[in-house]
Amino acid sequence: MRRLLTWLVVVGMIVVVVGWWLLGRPAVQDAILGRVVPRMVGKTADHLFADDALRVAVCGSAAPLPHETRAKSCIAVFAAGKMWIVDTGPSSWNRLALWRVDGARIGGVFYTHFHSDHIAELGEFNLQTWAAGRPGPLRVFGGPGVERIVAGFAEAYALDTGYRVAHHGADFLPPDRARMEAVPITAPPGAGLVPVLEDAGLRIAAFSVDHPPIVPAYGYRFDYRGRSVVVSGDTAKSPALVAAARGADVLIHEAQSNHLVAMIGEAATALGRSRPAQIMHDIPSYHTTPVQAAEVANEAGVRLLVFAHLNPPPPNGLIANVFVRGVADVRPTGWVLGDDGTLVTLPAESDVVTVATVD
Repeated sequence: MRRLLTWLVVVGMIVVVVGWWLLGRPAVQDAILGRVVPRMVGKTADHLFADDALRVAVCGSAAPLPHETRAKSCIAVFAAGKMWIVDTGPSSWNRLALWRVDGARIGGVFYTHFHSDHIAELGEFNLQTWAAGRPGPLRVFGGPGVERIVAGFAEAYALDTGYRVAHHGADFLPPDRARMEAVPITAPPGAGLVPVLEDAGLRIAAFSVDHPPIVPAYGYRFDYRGRSVVVSGDTAKSPALVAAARGADVLIHEAQSNHLVAMIGEAATALGRSRPAQIMHDIPSYHTTPVQAAEVANEAGVRLLVFAHLNPPPPNGLIANVFVRGVADVRPTGWVLGDDGTLVTLPAESDVVTVATVD
C-alpha cells in the first residue's frame, strides 16, 4: 500500500509538471483559446430585449465613495426592443459591456441630475454605442443644462471621434451617427408626471424630486405592457416621489445610511481629516435613508423596492446588515439591497415580479 501511494504521488507530480509545461507551449495555448474565444465573442444578452416583459437591471449601484466591484449610478431599462439608460456613472459602461449588451440598441440616456457620479461615463456610452452600430445620434434627456453636458462631452471626445473615423473609415463609422442630441425636459416642482417619450407602447415620464441645491433633479417612471418601474434619482424623502410611484411594480430608490456616514465623519474628525469630515456632515440632508425609502415604498404601494445608489456602498455582509438596519421593521418583505447585476423581470400583463442576476 505504501508503495502504491508513493507511486501515485510521483505520477501525480509528473502529470502536473507535464501539464504545466504543455500550458506554456504557444500551440497548446492557441488551441485552448481557439475554443474559448468564440464562446466569449458569441455571448450576447439579447434575452434582455425580449418584448415579453419589462426588465430593469442595476448597472451601477454605488454612490461616490469607492468600492472594488460596484460602478457608480446607472440603471438600464429594457423595453420596446431597446435599452434606456438612467444616469451614466463611472464604470457603468464597463458593466454593460461585460454583460455583452448590444449597444446599438440604445434608445436614449436620461439624466436625473448633473452630479459627476451620474454623468461621467456619457462619452463612453456615446462612443461605444456608435462603434456598435447605433443607427443615429444618441438622444440625451435631462433637465435644463443637459445641452451643456452634451456639448462638453462632444468637445472632449472630438479628437477621438476624428481619429476613429480616419482609422476605420466613414462608411464603417459614419460621423453623423457619432453625434449626441440634447433633449431638455421641464418638470417643475408640483407638476407631477411630465410625459417625455412614447415608443412602441413604452411611456416615459419625468417628475421633480427634492435634492437642493441641485436644480433640476428628476426621477423617471417607465410604463410598458401593463408593468411599471420608477427610478428615484437622488432625493430627500419626497411626497412627489410617492405620488409618481403610486401603484408601480418596482421602485428603484437611492439609499444613504446616515448612521454609517456619521461614523465615517466622526472617525475623520478624530484623525484630523477635516475635509472628508465636512463632506460627511453636509450630505445627510439631501438623501434618503433606507428606512425612509421603505416608508416611501409603502405609501406608494409598490410591489418591490430595490435599494440602489448606496452610500456608503457596503463592502461586506456585516456592513450591508448595518446599512439596512430597521428596514424590516417598516417593510418586512418586498425589498432587496441592489448590487451591480441585480435584474428585475416584470412579465407583460402580469403581477409576477422576479429578481435574479444578469448572467
